[in-house]
Amino acid sequence: AIVVTTAQEQEDLSRLYGIARSKVHVIPAGVDLELFRPVDKKEARQALGLREDKVILYVGRIEPLKGLDVLVGALPLLEDPENTRLIVVGGKPGQDAELKRLKSFADELGIGGKVTFTGAVEQDRLPVYYSAADAFVLPSYYESFGLVALEAMACGTPVVVSRVGGLKTFIKNGE
Repeated sequence: AIVVTTAQEQEDLSRLYGIARSKVHVIPAGVDLELFRPVDKKEARQALGLREDKVILYVGRIEPLKGLDVLVGALPLLEDPENTRLIVVGGKPGQDAELKRLKSFADELGIGGKVTFTGAVEQDRLPVYYSAADAFVLPSYYESFGLVALEAMACGTPVVVSRVGGLKTFIKNGE
């Protein structure tokens, strides 16, 4: 038997590798609801030292597949970019080439001061970040599942995601 987290993965294994669907079992991923739960937004923002009225959050690996260039590029197009903070959680500042590229891109757009690249954050601190955000954005070109979107939802944070991979199996427009 093979276990996958989405029906899309089940279909892909069957189509691409000729594996009988009856041998592939879907068990959706879940999150620890004791850890991933809402934190008071005001307290979360104070804990992170945030002053802007709007906060957008990304959590995940820092690589081109994640579409972070699209997210950074969209920031100046927002209604009030001067009063918006984009927080990017993930990567290793000073060691990650994609992170350096994204920082340079933000600087070129004149929004470098509005984007915070935190590097990796301990798992038990993530609920504070999710709860501080007005929206969690995952602009990936591909996601097998997208567990971080589920974590954000468990913290009560609205999510905006690309309609790809496993994300479309548990994110429903307007719900």
